[in-house]
Amino acid sequence: MEEMFHKKSEAVRRLVEAAEEAHLKHEFDADLQYEYFNAVLINERDKDGNFLELGKEFILAPNDHFNNLPVNISLSDVQVPTNMYNKDPAIVNGVYWSESLNKVFVDNFDRDPSLIWQYFGSAKGFFRQYPGIKWEPDENGVIAFDCRNRKWYIQAATSPKDVVILVDVSGSMKGLRLTIAKQTVSSILDTLGDDDFFNIIAYNEELHYVEPCLNGTLVQADRTNKEHFREHLDKLFAKGIGMLDIALNEAFNILSDFNHTGQGSVCSQAIMLITDGAVDTYDTIFAKYNWPDRKVRIFTYLIGREAAFADNLKWMACANKGFFTQISTLADVQENVMEYLHVLSRPKVIDQEHDVVWTEAYIDSTLADDQGLVLMTTVAMPVFSKQNETRSKGILLGVVGTDVPVKELLKTIPKYKLGIHGYAFAITNNGYILTHPELRPLYEEGKKRRKPNYSSVDLSEVEWEDRDDVLRCGALQRPWEIFLPRECNH
Repeated sequence: MEEMFHKKSEAVRRLVEAAEEAHLKHEFDADLQYEYFNAVLINERDKDGNFLELGKEFILAPNDHFNNLPVNISLSDVQVPTNMYNKDPAIVNGVYWSESLNKVFVDNFDRDPSLIWQYFGSAKGFFRQYPGIKWEPDENGVIAFDCRNRKWYIQAATSPKDVVILVDVSGSMKGLRLTIAKQTVSSILDTLGDDDFFNIIAYNEELHYVEPCLNGTLVQADRTNKEHFREHLDKLFAKGIGMLDIALNEAFNILSDFNHTGQGSVCSQAIMLITDGAVDTYDTIFAKYNWPDRKVRIFTYLIGREAAFADNLKWMACANKGFFTQISTLADVQENVMEYLHVLSRPKVIDQEHDVVWTEAYIDSTLADDQGLVLMTTVAMPVFSKQNETRSKGILLGVVGTDVPVKELLKTIPKYKLGIHGYAFAITNNGYILTHPELRPLYEEGKKRRKPNYSSVDLSEVEWEDRDDVLRCGALQRPWEIFLPRECNH
């Protein structure tokens, strides 16, 4: 298994080296014209039978290794989210220099034929995938996929973080502004992964926790919690006067208390402020809680077209190692929210920390086989700019990754050596692999209790209760000990 992990990691490392070298040699050209293979437009023709722009002929053939999907194992192609202009100079330049990855994709596949999807997710938003495959929009003609929202991208690009989101619900936020604010919060939630912890506080003259049962604490940003908070966002309405000082005090206290208990990410901390203005810079609050160390970054999002209070919000962000951005329309939300990821990735980039990240297991529907959906994990690594003029600023270029089916990992576990006969496996919410028959009841009970479309089982939901005749071992301190067979005397 160690050898297999090493092979997958080395494949990703070769992609990182190639990408960084290609970017180093590339000089940005705002007028660059480049016809690339757009994954949505390939092989598409107009009414006259001519190929569409960015939709040249792209040879696709069914391949057994990729579940008989029609793919091109010689080339990659590029997906651009529907809400982005596919000929934007930043996109075109990024696509141009990343073409050099084609050679490495093919070479990796030759070295290790068990590899499946390999890809580069750009910080600019485009997604280069090998082997090349055609993407189909939904019934509304939209492809909402944005690689920067995927867990593998977030985990590789940033460190774990504790986040308090403050939302202004004063009277001036009525109408479209509140709608934009809610969408901004939702987009921030999209960028949080299982390693992160968060809470959402709405404020006017008083504080209103979006989930009142969870006041004064942070919760893990797993799928269930994020969806739960999204449902409560719809209940927010605007009235009264915004008292930002009360909200800032509460946010700093939560982050401080949570950090001192050793809970949460024990890493980066941030306050996200979403408002249509601030009448003060609140420097006394920052001096009390955050200076001189500035351990908590402040990210400010100005909602609306007016810029009267922009200077105060800019100052708050810059004085606390954060970022300021203005969001005028719903269409602006996605790109502006993404800016904070670049800031949080800077320490990694400046220190050139090429950490290999393995995600928890998730369900992949594209490679479903006769036995149903396929459990997958992803190995990913960040890609940094090495150009002299940007190196000190810490510019993240994107993240490369490759998917690894869990069944491939299980093939490396010889049953006869473990003494496990006819074992079944389950994947917990934290990505643990259960491989003992005694654990089957946990998995089955979890399947009964899990919510629709929930792709993993949380052991906390299926914990066995103590009974008079059978007591659970009180010595179990570490989560992996529960997976040991009873023969181990734990």
